[in-house]
Amino acid sequence: MPTPAEYLALAHDERDRFVLQRLAQCPYPFVWQALAANPHTPPEALQELSAARDSVWNDNKLLRLLAEHPSADSVVLRAVLDAVAAKLEEGKRPYAAVLALADRPELEVDEVRRLGTLRGASARLRHLLDLQLSARM
Repeated sequence: MPTPAEYLALAHDERDRFVLQRLAQCPYPFVWQALAANPHTPPEALQELSAARDSVWNDNKLLRLLAEHPSADSVVLRAVLDAVAAKLEEGKRPYAAVLALADRPELEVDEVRRLGTLRGASARLRHLLDLQLSARM
């Protein structure tokens, strides 16, 4: 049975998509974050990670990493968008993930702009979101 440190090392360095997919089922949030930062993690694993939950801080960091991932396709990004919207409605402030999503051309400007209308969006977030989205137009 691998130790948490061994799981973490694999999540950082592994390139095999099947190993990375299995690691997405690991119970450790630090492994999820390492997977989300690994550019070789396949979209299927990223989508699975979009539903992973631990704590506010860990969840928000994971969602930002997923939104920034180079292999995140439109399916993954929409799953992240939905998770971020739910966090905003709960008042959890996943602001870095919102701004990362604003940079993704795979998402329509209007679907990202909607995040600024949700209950947990601050005035500062709305302003930064508007700036980022207007730069895409």
